[in-house]
Amino acid sequence: MNADQYVQEKAAASGSSFYYAFLFLPKPRRKAITAFYAFCREVDDVVDGVNDPGVAHTKLAWWQAEVAQSFAGTPSHPVMKALAPCIAPFGIEQEHLQAVIEGCRMDLEQNRYLDFAALQRYCHLVAGVVGEVTARIIGQSDPRTTAYAHQLGLAFQLTNIIRDVGEDAMRGRIYLPVSELQQFDVKVHEILNRKYSERFTALMRFQAERAHRLYDEALGLLPAADRRNQKPGLMMASIYRTLLREIERDGFQVLHQRVSLTPLRKFWLAWKVQALGRI
Repeated sequence: MNADQYVQEKAAASGSSFYYAFLFLPKPRRKAITAFYAFCREVDDVVDGVNDPGVAHTKLAWWQAEVAQSFAGTPSHPVMKALAPCIAPFGIEQEHLQAVIEGCRMDLEQNRYLDFAALQRYCHLVAGVVGEVTARIIGQSDPRTTAYAHQLGLAFQLTNIIRDVGEDAMRGRIYLPVSELQQFDVKVHEILNRKYSERFTALMRFQAERAHRLYDEALGLLPAADRRNQKPGLMMASIYRTLLREIERDGFQVLHQRVSLTPLRKFWLAWKVQALGRI
């Protein structure tokens, strides 16, 4: 298996909403975004797939060195071999990849966030930076598109946090800010024990409303000059926001299940944006 085949399988196996947006890109951009997404999956899997924190730290340190080595011209991992030819053409910087690794390191060292400002720092690393690189790869001509990409990445990450409350709690992580748990009088043990209440529903509604505001703000920041180029990002926005609305319609039943959309529905939502040019 060569490097391109490796990253393709890595991306396809994830079943992520991002994969459906990639399908509509021209081949060079599709190869680049697939390689970048595979990189993100690799470092994220270190956190989710390794039980020993010491081993996980060692693996992330290896990835930091691998990124530096790759930017020096000698990649060794299949993901970096696939990504290396895309670095210069699409303006990918070493600090982008190191930021993603640093965000994953935060998952090893921190499982609570005092307030939303603290959570935003984490989201910037694992989602905002990812949005910035994605925007560059899929086609950015206006520098103002970077602000749109960061805001949209934050909206995506908050949607993930809402969807994965129960799953994350099983790993001992609660991304909902402590100050907001206190504001709605929701106890940590209630989340860990999957206990629903009107207080929990109100807390989750608060989270969803903020995510919707961020989607609206992000779309308002997208310059007209890049709207056509950024269609894959708009596809992802359509898929993620539809998922958020499904969770809302289901009454935020996220403690015992992971709400998801079918592959056919994701493809249909992506195709509608491609065909109609709007969400």
